[in-house]
Amino acid sequence: MRAAVIALLGASLVLGLGVVRGAPEDDQRAFQDFYKQRFPDTPFEDFANGLYSIDKSRREEWEQMEEFPPYEFDIDAGEELFHEPFANGKSYADCFPDYESGVRQNYPHWDPERGEVVTMEWAINLCRERHGEKPLKYYRGPLAQISAYLAYLSRGHVIDVKVPDDDSGALAAYEEGKKHYYARRGQLNFACASCHVDAVGRLLRAELIGPAVGQVSHFPVFRKTWREITTLHRSYAACSRQLRAASFGPQSREYRNLEYFHSYMSNGIPLNGPGSRH
Repeated sequence: MRAAVIALLGASLVLGLGVVRGAPEDDQRAFQDFYKQRFPDTPFEDFANGLYSIDKSRREEWEQMEEFPPYEFDIDAGEELFHEPFANGKSYADCFPDYESGVRQNYPHWDPERGEVVTMEWAINLCRERHGEKPLKYYRGPLAQISAYLAYLSRGHVIDVKVPDDDSGALAAYEEGKKHYYARRGQLNFACASCHVDAVGRLLRAELIGPAVGQVSHFPVFRKTWREITTLHRSYAACSRQLRAASFGPQSREYRNLEYFHSYMSNGIPLNGPGSRH
């Protein structure tokens, strides 16, 4: 099964021969079936808990940490920031009118008018710019807190990312994200899939590698090692540095398309962000 999923999803990586496109729904089915068979005792929805869905001892430590979640203050700060009016009297609520019932599940999505993928964090800054405000920094701080507040209001909603099969731009963005996930890079010559598909459930040094499916469901994340709430794209950049590879900028086209593919692979997983991780 591991060979099958890598062969299917790695079909776009045939160097020098152009991109071979597979149907996204076939990719998703193979991807999710791999984890279901690799961890048959884990209910599919529980992959929302990442590494803690496959390791009992680490789950117990995490559950103790969640009794007094370290991101609580960030949710409160995000709520205050969300309702703080802009200079023109408007607020984020004018950009996200359905925020109380949850909007995080709508991101990332393909925007046919812009011709690119729009993520939650980018949408927050697009809202600010639309109302004459300066954009916020992407990795941490107020933007991560606002995103955490919106994630909290969206808990329980199921990831349901769409890749329109009649839009060549959306398919191209998906394929670019897929290629990024399976492309080896850096001095260590590793891909995202080298760890989270091929080595999932194994120890790399002292690190137990968690599954890719459901990984996006709990962001933004408070990491004990960073001592702050942080965004998915910061984690992408950190992984690139660990591979001794050049990273892309936050909310770059490359990372937005990677998030598009990454999230589509987790369709059907409930959102449970913000989360806490070691």
